[in-house]
Amino acid sequence: MPDRPATPLLDRVRFPADLRNFSNDQLKQVADELRAETISAVSVTGGHLGASLGVVELTVAIHAVFETPRDRLIWDVGHQCYPHKILTGRRDRIRTLRTGGGLSGFTKRSESEYDPFGAAHSSTSISAGLGMAVARDLQGRDNHVVAVIGDGSMSAGMAYEAMNNAGSLKSNLIVILNDNDMSIAPPVGAMSAYLSRTISSRPFLSVRDFMAKMAKAFPGPIKRAAERADEYARGLLTGGTLFEELGFYYVGPVDGHNLDHLLPVLRNLRDSGHQGPFLLHAVTQKGKGYAPAEASADKYHGVVKFNVVTGEQMKPPPGPPSYQKVFAQSLIAEAEQDESIVAINAAMPSGTSLDMFAKRFPKRCFDVGIAEQHAVTFAAGMATEGMKPFCAIYSTFLQRGYDQVVHDVALQHLPVRFAMDRAGLVGADGATHAGSFDIAYLGCLPGFTLMAPADEIELAHMIATMAGIEDGPSGVRYPRGEGFGFEPVPARGTPIPIGKGRVMREGTKIAILSYGTRLQECLKAADELATYGLSTTVADARFAKPLDTDLINRLAREHEVLITIEEGSVNGFGGLVMQHLAVNGLLDRGLKLRPMVLPDIYIDHDTPKKQYDLARLNAPHIVQTALAALGKEALAVPATA
Repeated sequence: MPDRPATPLLDRVRFPADLRNFSNDQLKQVADELRAETISAVSVTGGHLGASLGVVELTVAIHAVFETPRDRLIWDVGHQCYPHKILTGRRDRIRTLRTGGGLSGFTKRSESEYDPFGAAHSSTSISAGLGMAVARDLQGRDNHVVAVIGDGSMSAGMAYEAMNNAGSLKSNLIVILNDNDMSIAPPVGAMSAYLSRTISSRPFLSVRDFMAKMAKAFPGPIKRAAERADEYARGLLTGGTLFEELGFYYVGPVDGHNLDHLLPVLRNLRDSGHQGPFLLHAVTQKGKGYAPAEASADKYHGVVKFNVVTGEQMKPPPGPPSYQKVFAQSLIAEAEQDESIVAINAAMPSGTSLDMFAKRFPKRCFDVGIAEQHAVTFAAGMATEGMKPFCAIYSTFLQRGYDQVVHDVALQHLPVRFAMDRAGLVGADGATHAGSFDIAYLGCLPGFTLMAPADEIELAHMIATMAGIEDGPSGVRYPRGEGFGFEPVPARGTPIPIGKGRVMREGTKIAILSYGTRLQECLKAADELATYGLSTTVADARFAKPLDTDLINRLAREHEVLITIEEGSVNGFGGLVMQHLAVNGLLDRGLKLRPMVLPDIYIDHDTPKKQYDLARLNAPHIVQTALAALGKEALAVPATA
C-alpha cells in the first residue's frame, strides 16, 4: 500500500463542524490535504477520481459555510462525493470504497446523515432539493438546501423541469452549477468575482427587490421595459439570462477552485434573506490538482488502482474482448453493409463502446447527452423515415425512458433496436447500476423481440439478427465486462431464427433452461448433477419474446424438473415461461418448475462472483435447487453463500 500523505489539518476534521473553526488560509490547506487524501484513497480502491478532484474546494467551502447535516447538501449523480465522504465522518473507511461491505461509490441515505438523498443516476438533485425545500417551508423550519449539479447533468430535461417549478414556487433553494466544461479564463477572473460578490450581497438584493416592487406600480409598458432592462443588464454582466428566465437569481461565474471567491459568495447566499431560488455558477476543472488526470482525455473519470506517482493504472493483462467491444465491432460490420444503420447513445459513448462506431461513421453516430427519453423518441423518429437506429443505453438507464419505449416505439410498432448494456449485476457500481428489471419491463410489451446472448459469439449473431428485424422493436441485453474467451468471434454475425433456442446437452431427468450468460454455470451444474446420477438437459433459450414454445413444451413433457435461470428480477423470463406452461396445461402433469431469478432485494457493490453467490445464481445453487425439487436436499454440498 502506498504511503499516505501528511495531512495535519485534515486530521483535525472529524465532521464538517470542525471546518467552521478554521481561517480561510487554513481551509485552503485543508483543501490541499483533502485532494492528496482523495488521490491516495482512490489509488487503492479505484473509482471516480476526476470528478471528485474537481469539487475539492467546493466541498470544503460548502461544509465550512453551511451547517450540514441540518442544512441539506445534495450531490447530483454522487460520483464526485469522495471528498464529501472524507469530511463527513467516513475517512476511516474511505479505502473500502466500492468493495464488499464498504462505502458506496455514490451518496447513500443509509450510510450517513450527511447524505440526505441517494443518487447514482443523474439530474435528480434539483427536483429532490426543491422537494426538501418545500417540505421545510410547510413544516416551518429555516434550514438551507443546497444542490450541486454538473453541466453534463444539465443536459437532461428533468433538471429544467425542476428549475421551472422552483422558479414558480419561490422556495429558498441554492443550486450550484459545477461547470467543468468551461475553461477557467478571464470570465472567471477578478472582475467576475467582484460582480458575483456584489450581486449576491444583501444590500444589492434589497435594492433590486425594492426596484422590482416599484416597477410593479408602473403602467404596463414601463413595467415590462424595466423588467427587460434588468434581465438583460444582468445577462450582459454575468451570462445568466436563461436561469433568470426560469426564475432563478443567477450569480457567477466564479472560480470553483478559489476559496477567496467561493467563501464570500456562499456566505452571501446563506445570509441573503432573498425569497426564491439562487443559481451559483462555479467553473471547475475535472481532475484538478493531479497532473496525470489533468492530462488525460477523460480526466481519470473512472479508474482502477493506480500508481500515485506516475498515474499508471494497474490494469490486468489483456483477456477476452468485452461484450461492449463485441457489440460495437458487430454493429460496425453491419453498418458497413447497410447505410441506413445509425447508432444513438445518451452521454455514454465510451461506456457502450460506441466511440468506436463514431470513429468509423462520425455522421451516423449520435450522442444526445444525458437524455434517455429524448434518445428513445429521437430513435423512433429516425425509424419512421426508414433508418435503422440502434439505441445503446444501459439497462438501468433505459428505465428513465420507459414511457417513450411504450408510447413512442412499441405502440407504433417501430423497429428501434435497443442494446441494453450492463444487464444483470455489475460489481463495484452496485444496486444503482444493476440491470435487474429490463426483462420484466420490456417482456410485458406487445410486439417486442427480446434476446440475450449466452456468450460473446452469440452477441455478434444477435446484432446481425436485430439488423434484419423490420416489423417492430427489438432488444438485446448483455453484461458488463469480458466475455468467456470463446473463439472465433465472427467479424460479422449470422442472423439466427427468431424465437428459437438451442439444446446444449441432452438428458432425461432434469432440464435447465438458461436465458443469458448463466449458461456456463448451468453446464457446470449439469456436470455436478451427473455425479449424483441425475441426467440433465441444458438449453439456451436465446429469446424471451417470442418464446421457443416447442422447446419449452418438450422440456416440460420429457423431464421431471424444469429450472429456468436468468440474471433478472421476478416476472421476467421465468414468468413468461410459467405463463405459457400454465395456460397450456403443462403444469397439470406433475412437472416441478423452479424459476431462479435475482432475489427480491437490492444487491450492494461487491465482486460479481460474490454478488451472484448472494443472488444464488451460480452452479452450486442450481444443483441445490434441482436436488431440492427431487427431495434430495440432504445430498447437496453446501453452497458458498
